Amino acid sequence: MLKVQSMGRLKGRGLPNRLGKAPSRMRAAADASGHVRRPAQGNWYKSARWKELRSKILKRDGWACRKTGELLIGKYPAGNSPVVDHIRPHKWDPDLFWDEANLQAVSKEWHDSVKQSLERREMA
Repeated sequence: MLKVQSMGRLKGRGLPNRLGKAPSRMRAAADASGHVRRPAQGNWYKSARWKELRSKILKRDGWACRKTGELLIGKYPAGNSPVVDHIRPHKWDPDLFWDEANLQAVSKEWHDSVKQSLERREMA
């Protein structure tokens, strides 16, 4: 009978990656002049300041959609879940982003259909 020896485990870190890291295929949006604008300090939508401002806007608007009058009592991803929307697109302008007068409470359904359609046609 023939006895086969196992090779065991290779020691060390293994072979190096010869291809390197692939470049990202995601590109940041550019404004009319071609300049890429990004928020200075990470994602503003995840900040405590935004969460506090969002709560303030929802209370100010009485948890009702400003466009349809529907009560915003749903939980994401329901159509009647609350979304705090920028009336004029902020395009990462901090003054416009944090301006309370530029914010409104709307339903997710309205925001994801009518509002985005208007923005695509550059009418918002």
